[in-house]
Amino acid sequence: MKTLILPLALLLFAGCKQQEVLEVRTSSNQNVSEQPVTRDSATLLPYPETRKGDVADTYFGTEVPDPFRWLEDDLSDETAAWVQAQNEVTFDFLSQIPFRDQIRERLTEHWDFERVSAPTRHGDYYYFSRNDGLQNHSVIFRSSEPGGEAEVFLDPNTFSEDGTTSLAGLSFTKDGSMAAYAISEGGSDWRKIIVIDTENLEAIGDTLTDIKFSGISWYKNEGFYYSSYEAPDGSQLSAMTDQHKLYFHRVGTPQSEDQLIFGGAETPRRYVSGGVSDDQRWLIISAAVSTTGNEIYMKDLTQEGSPIVPIISNFDNTHSVIDTDENYIYIYTNKASQNYRLVKAPLETPESDYWVDLIPEADHVLSVSTGGGYFFANYLIDVQTEIRQFDYFGNKIRVVELPAIGTAGGFSARKDDTHLYYTFTSFTYPSTIFKYDIKNGTSEMYWTPNIDFNPEDYVTEQVFYESIDGTKVPMFITYKKGLEMDGTNPTYLYAYGGFNVSLRPSFSVARLILLENGGIYAQPNIRGGGEYGREWHLAGTRLNKQNVFDDFIAAAEFLVDNNYTSHEKIAISGGSNGGLLVGAVMNQRPDLAAVAFPAVGVLDMLRYHTFTAGAGWAFDYGTSEESEEMFEYLLGYSPVHNVAAGTVFPSTMITTADHDDRVVPAHSFKFAAELQDKHAGDNPVLIRIETRAGHGAGRSTESIINEWTDKYAFMWFTMGVNPFE
Repeated sequence: MKTLILPLALLLFAGCKQQEVLEVRTSSNQNVSEQPVTRDSATLLPYPETRKGDVADTYFGTEVPDPFRWLEDDLSDETAAWVQAQNEVTFDFLSQIPFRDQIRERLTEHWDFERVSAPTRHGDYYYFSRNDGLQNHSVIFRSSEPGGEAEVFLDPNTFSEDGTTSLAGLSFTKDGSMAAYAISEGGSDWRKIIVIDTENLEAIGDTLTDIKFSGISWYKNEGFYYSSYEAPDGSQLSAMTDQHKLYFHRVGTPQSEDQLIFGGAETPRRYVSGGVSDDQRWLIISAAVSTTGNEIYMKDLTQEGSPIVPIISNFDNTHSVIDTDENYIYIYTNKASQNYRLVKAPLETPESDYWVDLIPEADHVLSVSTGGGYFFANYLIDVQTEIRQFDYFGNKIRVVELPAIGTAGGFSARKDDTHLYYTFTSFTYPSTIFKYDIKNGTSEMYWTPNIDFNPEDYVTEQVFYESIDGTKVPMFITYKKGLEMDGTNPTYLYAYGGFNVSLRPSFSVARLILLENGGIYAQPNIRGGGEYGREWHLAGTRLNKQNVFDDFIAAAEFLVDNNYTSHEKIAISGGSNGGLLVGAVMNQRPDLAAVAFPAVGVLDMLRYHTFTAGAGWAFDYGTSEESEEMFEYLLGYSPVHNVAAGTVFPSTMITTADHDDRVVPAHSFKFAAELQDKHAGDNPVLIRIETRAGHGAGRSTESIINEWTDKYAFMWFTMGVNPFE
């Protein structure tokens, strides 16, 4: 069964001045071949003058102005006009970069290779995804045997003409006769679910709507469990979604008749999910009020009217049910274990008092999956994968031999499968699929991508540097062999630092253009992540959040001190919680980097919890309303509230999307307005706002290439570097 871890105007334009710049632009473009535009000769349209309101909030007696509150209204014409005006400034500047098209062409060349996923068996077919290279979305194929002749099963490229509707989930009945798939429109987290007969591909019943943060778990061929919120009043993209509900949909009946199983007013929880055990006997329910810590319940599906029985009835720890059999339930948990463990308990007494260790806690962070009647323990050892295979009695069978040092995943299969397919990758090892014989433990290559890339030309180091408080922090550094460490190399420094998320070694085709042109990619594993267990995560949360920023700053200083690069050649980047990281560091150390890319960031720390499901992030952040101490701490680093007038900020390109209903774009809008209002230097401070896109998932290949084109063009151009010279 699938695990249940929870775990994502009156706009005043400078009319005549803008016209003058546009006229100069036309003249400059006519002579571009004779007089290539440089950073010094590029012109920047005047920033739109963003109206300031008189809004202010009072927290524990302290008044905090919020002059750009009006930008939170994503339904207003004023906000729409502001978005259009900002994009005009941004794309006019980007259009002047002489090697921008060359970057796009090279990125397109890199992207143009076939990509496939590992096959999974459902009924009589093996299903997998394939992209021929530049398709906007991967197509779902099926064949009677792995690697055999395949036919198209589902093509998301037909969902919309512009590629903004994507496949967001696919689940089959146990016999493979029916499938339910979810779609996302415009990148939104809101989903629709469509049920089809897998033989004739005809739809069964109506399309289900208003579904969010949901899996699809079938019970026999009768129907499936899914989760949703009530459609909010006002904007569906920004209004709060608070009470998650688990429903059962019976195939062929209208959604209005779906049965509420758990959640809602009687048991209000912010996140609820349900999964059916492989033997179809148990419904396992996970419920949570934040992104860390959850309850577990179970219901006997063989007994009509059976009660929902609690296994864990508090939010102190994180748990998921990995499997059940005739006698036991197997639970993955960090209760009384910083690095997680796997326990088992009798089905009659599944409560924690009866838990017995099956795979005890070790010195390294553990995750667990099942396949072919075995457990596969994935250990994170200094951010690198080790896989150990165990039987159901807890006996270690073997350590799985991996092809290199890096990241392995996908050790999952049905109980009666004899083989599984896993993926291996690292910074210089393109994602490759291996076929693994579960009984004898041998691996053979199943598929490897045909990429114009020679891993022997590049090197990855792992270093351990000291943060401000003396904590040792690991960092991966990748670059081309023979690169001279003279302090002049453009360096892309990327991190996340939150929500127990571990940044592991992985291959990215988007990075190739950076590396092949003498750039460095650096990825520190800063506190707040899950690389070293619960303690590492907690060390970057709430009143410890400054540790995250300090670790990131120390990573940049290490790179400078050791001559990899200089402050004038560093670009700092992060998305979502990582966007918060970049925004906070820009304010605290505006001299740290030449370029900053805060992407879809959580940037207003006093109000983040008032939008969509943001209140669920309080475990990591705390809220401005819970205590005066917490309010003052958040106010002390909140990016929107700490932009100091007269500061010279790095060249900045904020990125967001108008359909981001996870971290609403108002965060980025307000941060951009503050920066443009108070920035004292000549460096451009731009915001790039994608339309018909969301937090990042499900984007088309075209839009991804376009964004990377603009980021690399902006980075190199504002650093004064032409990568092709």
